Amino acid sequence: MEFKSADDLAKDVRTLFSLPDIYFQLNEMIEDQRFSLDDIGRVIAKDPGLAARLLRVVNSALYGFQSRIDTIPRAIVVIGIDDLYNLVVATCVVDRFAKISTDLVDMTDFWTRSIHCAVLCRLLAKSSAVLHADRLFLVGLLHDIGSLVMYQKIPEQASQVLAAIDHDRRLLSGVEQELIGFTHADIGRALLKQWSLPESLYEVVGSYLDPESAQNHKLDARILNIATRLLDNAQQGRSAEEVLADIADDELAFVRLSREQIVLISEQAAADFFEVFEMLSPGKQFNQGKTMPN
Repeated sequence: MEFKSADDLAKDVRTLFSLPDIYFQLNEMIEDQRFSLDDIGRVIAKDPGLAARLLRVVNSALYGFQSRIDTIPRAIVVIGIDDLYNLVVATCVVDRFAKISTDLVDMTDFWTRSIHCAVLCRLLAKSSAVLHADRLFLVGLLHDIGSLVMYQKIPEQASQVLAAIDHDRRLLSGVEQELIGFTHADIGRALLKQWSLPESLYEVVGSYLDPESAQNHKLDARILNIATRLLDNAQQGRSAEEVLADIADDELAFVRLSREQIVLISEQAAADFFEVFEMLSPGKQFNQGKTMPN
């Protein structure tokens, strides 16, 4: 089947890539002031797996709280409803995609990079003093979700793209545009919008390859762009310092970060990543002997 646009492709997979009912139930409750934090906590508690995963993430290096948080209502009070929403979406998406079968990509490698990007985006956003910086965790986690749609729905074309880039993700979007007519970011934007996720998510995912194209969330898009450039170049053996030397001063000024800050943040993200991956990843444990996620 031929797809003429990213929207067409996303519509075709709406059932295959749907979020679970608990997400939509929680989304309605969060928007309705009649429901209390205890009400929301009780709904999450009905899914023991989800509740356990959320508590493990809240108590991980991602948040770094001194005292242990042992209930969902307490987690909501401490981290806030917005951050809890982000973690619920992240956990639901990872679980939903965990059983995808594809010959084109190792799913552990896929989530390794996605979760590393999520951790890095969050740290960059917090250092940049972005309002509600924790939403950037979800942006980083979902930025490559369109690639999974390609692997499932247009595997032959996706295979041609992967062969052409030969493991160099820096070439990915250009080759996708040339061979398919749109990019994984275009598909990601369309899918997240169909899921009724906030504009602050789908616009950033859709514009991170060209942050200037973002209408309302240029700072978030720029942060995600820098994070992916760091990771993609690291895969090719380039250090953070080398990558940052190629980034213009005005780009860094826009995100309110120095090159030295970003190098330190990259090192912290690499350290924090291992624990967060164990908490959030779908099933497989990360090999601790691996020093740089791909």
